[in-house]
Amino acid sequence: MTTAVVALGLALTACNDGADNASSVTSSASAEAASTPQADPARSTTSETPAQSDEKCTDQVDYAGDPRPNAEINSIGENTGTCPPVQKSPSDEKCTDQLDYAGDPRPNAEINSIGENTGTCPPVQKSPSDEKCTDQLDYAGDPRPNAEINSIGENTGTCPPVEPK
Repeated sequence: MTTAVVALGLALTACNDGADNASSVTSSASAEAASTPQADPARSTTSETPAQSDEKCTDQVDYAGDPRPNAEINSIGENTGTCPPVQKSPSDEKCTDQLDYAGDPRPNAEINSIGENTGTCPPVQKSPSDEKCTDQLDYAGDPRPNAEINSIGENTGTCPPVEPK
């Protein structure tokens, strides 16, 4: 959306003879750009760089791998006076390289596919048989035998609540 607003503002600025109209369109585009989140800090690889008035942001900073078009990056720099941080594409780093999925019963390909499709790595899952319920929760005082408690956890995938005496 920011790109469309900036492009519209630039197009209108080029067509207008009056400075008043051009500045109102430019300030409107600047306000829109400023109110729109520019980067995901978790995926940002550089800090913001002050934009040089005579040089495009893409000529000042290496945006290789940034999924945004150069025109969008340069428009942000022109409108805010600061070059935006470089963003990594979500698919640049596999989920299995970001988090420890040891013990997760799903194959790495499935985990990475979920991350690529949603843009977010899925939470680590433990196999129900990997850890018994009695090793996860304190069932001291629960009248049921440990075998019964663990059996419920294995069959349902969830440990049962502790029952009082």
